[in-house]
Amino acid sequence: MRVNKSSSPCPMERVRTAVGDEAWRVTGYDLARRLLDDDRLGRSHPDPSSAARIGESALFGGPSGDHATEGEDHARLRAMLQPHFSPARVRALRPRVEELTARLLDAMERDGPPADLHRALALPLPLLVICELLGVPYEDRDRFRAWTEAAGDTTDNARSAQGLAALYAYGRELVGRKRREPADDVISRLCAWPGADDDEIARRSMTLLFAGHETTVAQIGLGAALLLADRGQWRALASDPGLVDGAVEEILRAPTSSGAGIPRYARADFEVGGARVAAGDLVLLDTAAANHDPAVFERPGDLDITRKAAGHLSFGHGARYCVGAPLARLELRAVFSGLAARFPDLRLAVPADRLRLRTGSLTSGYVELPVTW
Repeated sequence: MRVNKSSSPCPMERVRTAVGDEAWRVTGYDLARRLLDDDRLGRSHPDPSSAARIGESALFGGPSGDHATEGEDHARLRAMLQPHFSPARVRALRPRVEELTARLLDAMERDGPPADLHRALALPLPLLVICELLGVPYEDRDRFRAWTEAAGDTTDNARSAQGLAALYAYGRELVGRKRREPADDVISRLCAWPGADDDEIARRSMTLLFAGHETTVAQIGLGAALLLADRGQWRALASDPGLVDGAVEEILRAPTSSGAGIPRYARADFEVGGARVAAGDLVLLDTAAANHDPAVFERPGDLDITRKAAGHLSFGHGARYCVGAPLARLELRAVFSGLAARFPDLRLAVPADRLRLRTGSLTSGYVELPVTW
């Protein structure tokens, strides 16, 4: 992201995206929170071919949806998906998530130090959980991981489009199987949704597959690196398991970059934050910057697992608040409570500044995370 240095200081600043398109960027907490739930902004555009883009990903690089029916379509989407990720339903998953976490930690302990925490835990746990929840065969993980990684490519539109097409085709295969042999899983239940055809169910379920593991994989790695790089914070968590909920919220808040920000397109002309936004303008809601607003979070650059950070915007806010937030929190809680209890002396095996982040992808996270104990 290249900021236009000549722009005057205000809550709305003009920037150019990674592909050179102009956009508005919002970094302040109060304004970002308000605009996240402002129906003057949406994900669609009246002329998608001319819309500004944040990258080349076919999945999230530009506008999506039908501009004329976006409100109704979004309400239908929420109605379809929300029940499967309600707090009560996710609470019922807790014993299984903790069991899967314990098995992975058993294997990590058995194999002995050093270990790659990414391969040992951060990657397989979200995959196992989302596969069981949706009804996707875990043994297919190498296939669909290749497609989700391609779909999230922010630099190569052709690769992204091919990956997305392959992922949706795989989704249609799964829907066909579930219609013939339904089971107790999300895809089977979506097949019973009134008026939903196979294409819609495939798109919805494969989007869940992508979001349900890619983002959590990244967050586990980022959170572990933050905690392990601050020995005081790690020792505090290891000595007091009651801090885990605060630790989860803080590691959701603390990362300093979430990419370009959450893209929205103006559905009408309006004024906000001292700026005149025109219909069709791209507005980037930089939640990572908002989560570091010193007006809301004291010493925002410090990791503090005792902080009351539950007001962060990492899952969005309002009508578009992430439906998967309860599941992500459950997985993060299982990971960090399990790690701290099992490996109180866990530490990074390389200096923190040598950890390599993924680039050119919608989701960041580390390529690998070497640890020892």
